Amino acid sequence: MLPDLNRPFALLRREGRDVVEVLAGTVETVESLADIPSESLSLVPFRQVRERGFECVDDGTPLSVLRISSRSSCPVSDFLAVLPAGPVSLRDGAFDVSDDEYASIVSEVLRDEIGRGEGSNFVIHRVFTAGVDGDPVAAALAVYRRLLERERGAYWTFLVHTGERTLVGATPERHVSVEDGLVMMNPISGTFRHPGGVPDKEAVLRFLADRKEIDELSMVLDEELKMMATVATEGGQVIGPYLKEMAHLVHTEYLLAGRSALDVRDVLRETMFAPTVVGSPIENACRVVARHERRGRGYYGAVLALIGTDEAGRQTLDAPILIRTAEISSAGRLRVPVGATLVRHSTPEGEVRETHTKAAGVLTALGLGTAPASGPVPAAPLLAADPAVQGALVARNATLAPFWLQDHHTRSLATPALAGRRVLIVDAEDTFTGMLHHQLRILGLDVVLEKYTAVTTLDGYDLVVLGPGPGDPRRVEEPKMAAMRAVAEQLLDSGTPTLAVCLGHQLLSGLLGLPLRRKANPYQGMQRDIVFFGRPTTVGFYSTFTATHPHDRFSSAYGEVELSRDPANGDVHALRGPTFAGVQFHPESVLSYDGIDLLRGLLTTLLPAPAVS
Repeated sequence: MLPDLNRPFALLRREGRDVVEVLAGTVETVESLADIPSESLSLVPFRQVRERGFECVDDGTPLSVLRISSRSSCPVSDFLAVLPAGPVSLRDGAFDVSDDEYASIVSEVLRDEIGRGEGSNFVIHRVFTAGVDGDPVAAALAVYRRLLERERGAYWTFLVHTGERTLVGATPERHVSVEDGLVMMNPISGTFRHPGGVPDKEAVLRFLADRKEIDELSMVLDEELKMMATVATEGGQVIGPYLKEMAHLVHTEYLLAGRSALDVRDVLRETMFAPTVVGSPIENACRVVARHERRGRGYYGAVLALIGTDEAGRQTLDAPILIRTAEISSAGRLRVPVGATLVRHSTPEGEVRETHTKAAGVLTALGLGTAPASGPVPAAPLLAADPAVQGALVARNATLAPFWLQDHHTRSLATPALAGRRVLIVDAEDTFTGMLHHQLRILGLDVVLEKYTAVTTLDGYDLVVLGPGPGDPRRVEEPKMAAMRAVAEQLLDSGTPTLAVCLGHQLLSGLLGLPLRRKANPYQGMQRDIVFFGRPTTVGFYSTFTATHPHDRFSSAYGEVELSRDPANGDVHALRGPTFAGVQFHPESVLSYDGIDLLRGLLTTLLPAPAVS
C-alpha cells in the first residue's frame, strides 16, 4: 500500500474524498511553467513569480516535477493502518529572524509602504527551524498520519517526497483549479482560533461581525477578482461567503468561478500568487516583500500543481497554496514558514505574537515536538449549518456589488450609446485594470489594456482611462508618475475624453491645480458612504493620498470643474469637467455597491452618442 520510500512519491487526500491518492514516478527539474508536462505533480517555488515580470529574491529553489508513472488510491481508514504512529521530536527550535528584527521590519512596512501608498496589505514571513530526530521520511509519514486522523476542513492533506526534501501539510486553501474549462479560485481571510472540538458559537458570531475581519476578506476578494478577470472570458462570479472549519481554526472564504479557454499552465502563471500570502496590489507587493524580507521564500506561499486530463481529454489543474506546511530536508532539517498580514491597523508587537501563534498552531496540528494523541478525532457538528451563522455570512454580501455576485454570461449590460467605442486603459501597476477591462467590455466598449511603459500613441481612441496604481502622486519626478502625468497632460491638451481612477485621479487633480495630501488614516480597503454628485452611494477606497478643495466648483485652465467631496475635510471623492472625470474610489471594486452604474453614467457623459447624419 505504501510506495517505495526510497523513490519519489506523493500522498494526497483532497477535500471531499475519503481516499488517499498514492502517486509515484520520477522527479525532474524544469525552468518554467510552460515546461511542466501533463500527468504530473509540481512543487512550484515562489521564485517562479519572475515569469510574471515581478520581483523576488531568487534563492534557486527548483521547480521540481514528479512525472507520474503510477497512481492508486486507498480508503483513508485502511491507509492509516500502515503509517507510523510514533511521536516526532525536535531539537534546537528557533525562528530564523529574531522577534526584535521582525518587529523592526513590521514598523518599516507600516511606515514606508502602507503609509506611503504602496499598497493595502503585505505579508512578511519568517521561518521556524529545527532539527528532526530519526529518519526524515519516517517522521514525515508520522506527521501525515496525525493530519489524516485529526485535521478536518483541509483542501489538501498531502505529503510529497522528492528525494532531496519532503513537504507535509494540510492547507486550507485552493489557489486555482480548472476542470472542464471552469476556473475556480478560493480567497480565504480571517482566522478564529479555538482549542478544538466545537468552537463557541457566540464567539464565532462576534468574529463574523468584526469589521476588520470583513474588510480583510473583501480586500483579498478584490485582489483575486483581478486575477479571475484576466483569465476568465466572462470575468468571475463571487460565490459565498462560507465558513471553513478546521480542527483548531475557523476561516471565512469565498469561491470565484469563471470560464476560460487558456492552457492550464497559463492560468497558473497569470494567477501567481495569492494575495493572502503576498499582499495587494500583487506586483508592488512582490517588490515590498523582496525589499524587506531580503531572502528567498522557498516554496512558501507558492503552490503544488497537479496537472492532468479528464476522460474527454480536457486539461485539468488542481493547485493548493503551500501554507500550513513543514519541509524536512534529507539531512533532517525542518522548516515551517509562517507569515503575518500587515494592514493599516497592525502593530509590531501584535504581528510578532501572530507569527508565534501561527508557528505553534502549525506545529501542534502537525504533531511535531509533542507526543500525538492517539486515534482519529470524533466527528464534531459544524457551525456552518447553524441559522444564525448562515445569517451572519449572508449579511456580509449586503453592501457588496451585485455585479460581481451574478453570472455575467447570462446578463447583458451593453449600453447602445457606448457600443463599439474604442477605449485605452493605461495600467499603472495595479491589476484592478483587469476588472475595469471586464466591466467596460460588458458595457459594450472595445477595450485595449496597456501598461504605462508600453503606451506609444493616444490616437484613435474615443476614451482613455488612467488607471490606479501604488505610489505617492506628489513625487512627480519618479518615472511612473512623470510618465502618467505626461499622458494625462496630453489628454487634457487634446481634449480627448478621459476617465481617471485612484492614482490616475490624483495625477489629474494635480494637473488641474488641486493640492494633494497624505491622509492621516489611509483608506486602504475601506468601504464608505458618500454623496456622488447628489447621489448617495457606497464605494470602496484603496488610497493613502487625496486631493482637497474648499468648494464644490472651481475654474481651471481646462474649463469649469465640479467636485464631489467630503464637506467635513474637503477630500475630493470625484471630479468632472468638459472632457474629463476622475474618481478617487474604485467603481470596479466589489466594495462599490453600484459601481457599474456609476461607471456607465460617467462614460455616457464623456462619450455622448454619435451624431446621426
